[in-house]
Amino acid sequence: MIDPATPIERASGLDDPADLAIGAFTPHAPWIVVPADMTWRFARNGDPDIVSLRKQAADLARTLVHPKHLPSVGRVLTVAYRLGGALLLWGARERGTPESRAGLSRRLRPAFEHLGPTYIKLGQIISSGEGIFPEELVEEFRLLRDRVAPEPFAIVRRTVEEDLGRPLSAVFTSFDSTPIASASIAQVHSATLRTGERVVVKVQRSRVAPLVRLDIAAMAWIAPFLVGRIPVSALTNPPALVELFAETIVEELDFRLEAQNMLDIAEVFAGTGQRKVVVPRPHPELVTRRVLVMEHLHGFSWGDAEGMRVAGIDTAAVLRASLIAFLEGALIYGVFHGDLHGGNMMVQTDGTVALLDFGITARLDEGKRQAFLRLQMGASTNDVTVQVEALRDLGALPADSDIEAVIRDLNLDRPPIDPTTLTAEEMVSELREVTKALLGYGARLPKELMLFVKNMLFLNGAMATMAPDVDILGEIIAIVTYFNEHHGERIASEIGVVVSDDTIDLDGYRAAMGFTEDDQAITFRDLQERRELIAKRLEAHEHPRRKIPLLRAIYRIIRPARD
Repeated sequence: MIDPATPIERASGLDDPADLAIGAFTPHAPWIVVPADMTWRFARNGDPDIVSLRKQAADLARTLVHPKHLPSVGRVLTVAYRLGGALLLWGARERGTPESRAGLSRRLRPAFEHLGPTYIKLGQIISSGEGIFPEELVEEFRLLRDRVAPEPFAIVRRTVEEDLGRPLSAVFTSFDSTPIASASIAQVHSATLRTGERVVVKVQRSRVAPLVRLDIAAMAWIAPFLVGRIPVSALTNPPALVELFAETIVEELDFRLEAQNMLDIAEVFAGTGQRKVVVPRPHPELVTRRVLVMEHLHGFSWGDAEGMRVAGIDTAAVLRASLIAFLEGALIYGVFHGDLHGGNMMVQTDGTVALLDFGITARLDEGKRQAFLRLQMGASTNDVTVQVEALRDLGALPADSDIEAVIRDLNLDRPPIDPTTLTAEEMVSELREVTKALLGYGARLPKELMLFVKNMLFLNGAMATMAPDVDILGEIIAIVTYFNEHHGERIASEIGVVVSDDTIDLDGYRAAMGFTEDDQAITFRDLQERRELIAKRLEAHEHPRRKIPLLRAIYRIIRPARD
């Protein structure tokens, strides 16, 4: 990445800082980001440089998910006791009843809590996977975001002082003992540096690293036995999910990698000219494996759409900027924030979006980046062949899949059907056939696609509060027009698709959503009414042991142009 060789500058409150040329940061800089002089990025005192650290983390993740020996027997027994107990109680009391899934979710959540940071983190990832994981599980596991007890301040102080090599008072004039946020891997405190800047300090939990290693090894050992045995895992692919989880959580255990992710994402936004989404500046010196000091940003919580509107912020523009920034990172640069949810985003008073928590950052190789680009362009033009080929290249289908046969067997080449015109039996039958065909082809939801879909579903769902009355088709045209103006030539040269308003199949979108050509404007409220009708029909038809949430997820994922 960019390495300007100029000295570090202190710049409290500086307007129009020089580092805006290399990163999407706030215009009022507490200090100037100069990557070449950020000491934590380079080898020193026996520590490797940032590139070597990332390689070491990847090597460790691979080792943990492919253990040569059985994992810790003690930890396996503990996990079996907690999860097995939850499953036994569910089997005795709720299984086979209308409360089956809700009961299982309620019993799994406290079991995850008792098992500690690794399982809490896994639960938090599941909680932001609406549309991928069962609705009841997502709702229940959302409680894990707010129920992680903070570590005592004495332990926090010891961690900070050990990693910075100085007493707390030598670095900070104030350090709030009560955290402003407490999560599974770390907690965050407000503080003021001796140089006067107000900052936030992310501090890793004291015993999380060894426990994560034990848990990942146990998960990897168990995951292959779950393939095909847990319906909700059929497409999410337990071994791939564990692999994704290992890669992300191992990187999260080294805050120097997270700080570099912040610089990389900021550089991507700057490279695209994106100034409506910003990244907090990591401190030039105060970053270690367990401590991350960064710029303190303020704003509205993501869910406070009403407060934003009262302040004069265009919430629809906020959502559009967030979607464009995410798509540009993924499709043009192959780097994107991998865990978008309300807790990781805030909206500043000037309407800019501040992204937080970069522990999960997806990085695509060139082949996968172009596959994502083809997938989205195929969705815009409603080209089913391009979409299925892209899914194959992303690993969702085996490399030797017969594309024409997949399209034929899944009936993807037929005109879209308005699902609101189907009976519940017809919907269930169609979804069941899609599931059967997909699994017959060896379909899986690979890790990069899982993160991408999860983010897209989150941003799609945000329309409910941020832009419920905005014309969806108009937004599609606006985004395609943006990509045409900013990246049209590059897209055409890379995948041979000329982006323009004329290439968008708006009639296909209308038909797939159950609207006619007479419906020139479609809002999220209109779409939601149809979704609720479909959901009610499915729920009314649902047998206690039919896993309809999986079918809904398949339907949403396999038809990316139709939702």
